[in-house]
Formats: sequence, structure tokens, C-alpha cells
Amino acid sequence: MAQHEHRLSTTTDAGALVESDEHSLTVGPDGPILLQDHYLIEQMANFNRERIPERQPHAKGGGAFGHFEVTSDVSAYTRAAVFQPGARTDTLIRFSTVAGERGSPDTWRDPRGFALKFYTSEGNYDMVGNNTPVFFVRDPMKFQHFIRSQKRRADNNLRDHDMQWDFWTLSPESAHQVTWLMGDRGIPRSWRHMNGYSSHTYLWINAGGEKFWVKYHFKTDQGIEFFTQDEGDQMAATDTDYHQRDLYEHIAAGQYPSWTLKMQIMPFEDAKTYRFNPFDLTKVWPHSDYPLVEVGRLTLDRNVSDYHTEMEQAAFEPNNLVPGIALSPDKMLLARGFSYSDAHRARMGVNYKQIPVNAPKVPVHAYSKDGTMRVVNVSDPVYAPNSKGGPKADTEHHQPDYWYADGDLVRSAYTLREDDDDWGQAGTMVREVLDDAARERLVANIVGHLLDGVTEPVLQHAFQYWRNVDKDLGDRVEAGVRAGQE
Repeated sequence: MAQHEHRLSTTTDAGALVESDEHSLTVGPDGPILLQDHYLIEQMANFNRERIPERQPHAKGGGAFGHFEVTSDVSAYTRAAVFQPGARTDTLIRFSTVAGERGSPDTWRDPRGFALKFYTSEGNYDMVGNNTPVFFVRDPMKFQHFIRSQKRRADNNLRDHDMQWDFWTLSPESAHQVTWLMGDRGIPRSWRHMNGYSSHTYLWINAGGEKFWVKYHFKTDQGIEFFTQDEGDQMAATDTDYHQRDLYEHIAAGQYPSWTLKMQIMPFEDAKTYRFNPFDLTKVWPHSDYPLVEVGRLTLDRNVSDYHTEMEQAAFEPNNLVPGIALSPDKMLLARGFSYSDAHRARMGVNYKQIPVNAPKVPVHAYSKDGTMRVVNVSDPVYAPNSKGGPKADTEHHQPDYWYADGDLVRSAYTLREDDDDWGQAGTMVREVLDDAARERLVANIVGHLLDGVTEPVLQHAFQYWRNVDKDLGDRVEAGVRAGQE
């Protein structure tokens, strides 16, 4: 028992010593429990409130802390302190599945979230991305419907492939992302063995005021590895938390995973005449037009110590921006600038940025006041403008980062350009990026998915969907499904 001689004494949440960890206060050993056992009440009440609402998408996930080090000089493109030569910035990352709820298997076929928080010297900068460079939809009006189509049915509470394919095949812009999803990268072998992408286009501004459109590519230094569908299914049955376990154990063993950040950089004026709309989230920029430029390295070297406090309450939002970085006309990105922070307010309360994992590492001088769970003191004056010495915006040195837009009020997709279509990039990926073995696996993955409860009308849509991507692919998918139905 010697090893327990110096154990700390249990206290209440207020720090008062506790009389017992095991026994409630009762009237005699056999009598009723007393309401004045405030420690028992505290334990039961806290237990009933341990769970905050889970995220709507990206509910299942995990991550770690680390740092980002700049290894190349990109100051010609941005004045952001986090990307200046030699800068080192603490970071937090969260990986996740999109459709699965908490408790779902890590190795389901699904895109993986890749969300980053940089605790910079100018405030927090967040990037919300995925392990794919594109997404299913380009307009935020469809986002909620997309997520619901991937979730559980209202009647039987089961996920439904018929519902998924019905949405995808009626949304042609999804083809590029669905091709990624049904391919090898739809089930990463681990979070360490996948890339991360901003997917969205951002605006960078340098010290001279010059503007550039950019896309972020975090390239895994461990190499790309994936599970086949059979391997993913076996792991889902064996260890539903495999990806979380893999990351935690490697960091605990000192085997720190890393990613090299490379940027695609487009001169500001190029966007006006580029052959397709560069802000369309369903498309990639060809590297032949805008090659990758190395910036630095992200390394994860510290596990979370309290999953709920440091991961479940971690709030990532693309409206957390710093000088030298701004949003672009990407409609999905602009909507996420509102929706993410609003989701955090709904889940955790209006003062969620005071939770330590979300708090910036620089002083905060804001006029936010009161609200649920506020823990930082407010001092007068609590309004602006004021003549009482309160903080004042430095308009002279911090002008808004902008881009020009005009036109009638309309409800439509981006203006079509020369190479704007929903099938071309997906077809190029199938024919020119994948090798024969990868194409075989793609066909097998699609066929297996379609054979799992997809109804005949939706099947017809799916066959044409894949023929629009690549005729041979569509023919092989239909042949495989029909053979499987026999």
C-alpha cells in the first residue's frame, strides 16, 4: 500500500473535502438517503449533464496538440504572422468522420474531417477541411439536405444507401467527391496516413496589400495508405475506435506524425478569367496551372489529457481569421463563416471561446457581455463608442480585406465558364489518375454500396451518373450490380 500513501484527498467541485467516495448519507445503515447529502447530489447532477449535444456532422472524431513550423518564405503572399519565416505556432487538430454519430466505427467509408486551430500571436486562426480537396455540393442551401441524406431515416432510425444515392444522383455536382469517396481514399488506414485539404479557396494579402487566392494542402509525411472495403469492415467489427487508438498510441510512444503544408497560389486577377470558377468547391485547380509551394510542417506531439474538455469542446470555425488571411467568394465557405460558430453557440453556449481549448493565447479586448457560462470578468465601459477609455478599433492600420462583387439579386449557381461541368474532373480522375487496380477497387466499392438496399429507380439514376463520369465505368457498375442481383 506504500504507493498510495501520498494520494490526494477527494474534494467537491468547490474544493471542500469529501467524507466518502462510496457511501451516501443515510438515516442509519438501512435507512433512506438524505437530501442534504450535497456531495451525492453534486455527483448525480453532474452525471446527468456530462454530455453536451454532439456535433451534427463530424460527431465522431479525435485529435491531438502539436505545432506548426514555417520552413519556407511565403511573405510575398501573406502578412499573416503564423506564416512568416521561422515562425513556430502551437496547434490543435481534430480528425473526424462526417456522417457517423459518436460511437460509430472509425473505418466506415466516409470523408474525414481535418480541422486545425493555430494559436497565433495575432489571435486564433482556424481551418476547417477534409481529407479530400473537393466537396459534394457548392451551395450552402443544399448542405443540410446532403447531411440528412447521409444520416439515419426517420422511420426505422437506420442509415440508408438508397437515400444517399438518391441525393447524390440528383445532385450532379457531387460526382467528383463521390468518386473520391468510393475510391481508395474513402477509408484511410489511419489518420496519420491521409492528407488534409482546405478544399475551400482563401484570400491571402501581403504587407503591400497585394492579394492572392490560395488552397491549402497538408501532405502526410507518413505516406498515403488505405483499407480495402473488406479490411475496413473487419476493423469496424474488431475495433470501432481504431483510428483514435492508432493516433493516441503513436504519439504516446514518441512517434509523432507530421504533414508538410504546401499551397496552391493564384494571382488575384487570374480568377476573373480562369476557365472554370476557381471558387467552386466541387473542383480542384490543376497543379500544372498552379503548382504546390512549400510553406512548413505540422507535427502532432501531445495527446489530449481530457477528451471532453480538450476535444469534444474544441470549436473550429472558418470565421476565426487573422490579418493577412480572408475568406473568398466560395459560397460554401461564406456560409460556414456563420454556421460553425452558430453551431458552437447552440452546443456549448455563447461563451464557448472562454473554454481554455478555444481561448486565444493573446489578450482579448472585446465588448461581449454576460450570457451562460461567462467566466471572464467584464469591466466598464461595456459599449462603444465611449469616452471612458474602452478599447477602440484601429481602423487606420486594419482595413477590411475585400474583393469586388456586383450584380442582380439571384438564386443560381456560379456563372458558367468554358470548362464548367460537373463530370469532367471526376472522369479525368478515373481515366488518368487511377491505375487499373484502383479502378477495379472503385467498381467493386460502388457495386457493393449499390447492392445494399438501393431501389430500382435510384439504381437507374446511379448507372447513368457513373456513365456521365466515364462510360466504361458506368457500364461495369451496372453489369456488376445486375450480376449481384442474380
